[in-house]
Amino acid sequence: MTRTTIELAMNDISVSAHFVTAALGGARRKNFDTEAMLRAADIPPELIQDPQARVSGHQYTLLMQTIWATMQDEFMGFMESPSKPGTFATMCYLVIRCHNLRAVFQRASAFYNLFEKPLYLALSEQDELATLTIETEAQIYDPHHFLQESLLVIWHRLACWLTGHQIELTTSCFSYPAPNHVKEYRHLFNSPLQFNQPKTGISFHKRYLDLPVLRDERALKQFLKTSPADLLAKPDGSSTYAARIRAIISRDFNVTVPDFEQIAQQINVSPQTLRRRLKEENTSYQEIKDQLRRDIAIHHLSRNELSINDIALRVGFTEPSTFHRAFKKWTGMTPGAYRAGAER
Repeated sequence: MTRTTIELAMNDISVSAHFVTAALGGARRKNFDTEAMLRAADIPPELIQDPQARVSGHQYTLLMQTIWATMQDEFMGFMESPSKPGTFATMCYLVIRCHNLRAVFQRASAFYNLFEKPLYLALSEQDELATLTIETEAQIYDPHHFLQESLLVIWHRLACWLTGHQIELTTSCFSYPAPNHVKEYRHLFNSPLQFNQPKTGISFHKRYLDLPVLRDERALKQFLKTSPADLLAKPDGSSTYAARIRAIISRDFNVTVPDFEQIAQQINVSPQTLRRRLKEENTSYQEIKDQLRRDIAIHHLSRNELSINDIALRVGFTEPSTFHRAFKKWTGMTPGAYRAGAER
């Protein structure tokens, strides 16, 4: 497996068609040409009609950038008043000189409060927990709750980047019922999920608020070349057992993948403990392997660099027919149908 594929496995996940459809909700409401946006991101409009379909992280990042550039609205049409391009970047330059994370959140909230009927994240502290919740006086036209969830992900990962620490979430709360695609949340919020709550927000230990800001303006300039769009297409880099296993087995699918006992040994826990931890994270070793294979396959199928048989070998299938069956089970499409759609 090449270094590029290894980097893909760690930094790029495939994204459910649900999030593609949801991201375009505001553009549809304001009568923008969403099919043109999809084509600009190299996503076939026909592809996302299948609820099991997925796109690569690269395609998803391109789509987010296309939506913002086309609509000239960082709120993507989900609010009555747009957020002009450059608003997020300006906020970042204002907070980069803060001495710690608590000051970052306080200054960012003050910045967004300058706007009429703002949408922002409010910080509160109680006992040992800090909580960021979505606050707004305006109507949000977002039946899929895409904007709120995106803001939570972006702010959590921005905080991690600013401090150079992985901020582990204790809970993620949502003011609406659990959706059908709730399993997709594991790459967005590696924490217990609570639905039908009074507010939408994330909580973490308040000790993280005292972490110093380690980044400078030079690093921020580089960060903003692709962010925040790419933050939504990356797995949470937390120290979950699923993330640690993904890091180990992504090294090469062309050789024998370690068995469960070998994985447990490398992580330095017993197989029984590892099995229990994965169950707590709502996943399994087989599911982690399948998702990694799926994500790497989608990455290559959306390009024309490798044949389907070569891709099958890259993801650990010696028989192309076995790969075809597995890919259809994962996505509802055969590899050939997926590639044909991507080439239209």
